Amino acid sequence: MSGPGIGWYLIVAALLFGTGALGVMLRRSPLIVLLSLELMLNAANLTLIAFARQHGSLDGQVFALAVMAVAAAEVAIGLGLIVAMARRGLPLDVDQASSLRG
Repeated sequence: MSGPGIGWYLIVAALLFGTGALGVMLRRSPLIVLLSLELMLNAANLTLIAFARQHGSLDGQVFALAVMAVAAAEVAIGLGLIVAMARRGLPLDVDQASSLRG
């Protein structure tokens, strides 16, 4: 096996996940929250692929593809909701959008 060891991949994944978690907890903009969630999902993908590479199986890569499909659906639905909220003139503050109104 050439290239960096699994420890380096896990360190990068932990940094990505930590950055994403801080973005979710500290920011109020729904776009930044979605981007932070994407960072967290990419960190999970990196971890899955690193362990799959270490064990020589494709299972982690298949799970990573499933996570990417979920992330794409999350972005599509999330951006649709944000655009709908902006068109109706609702505040785009996550703290104020805690309850759904019809």
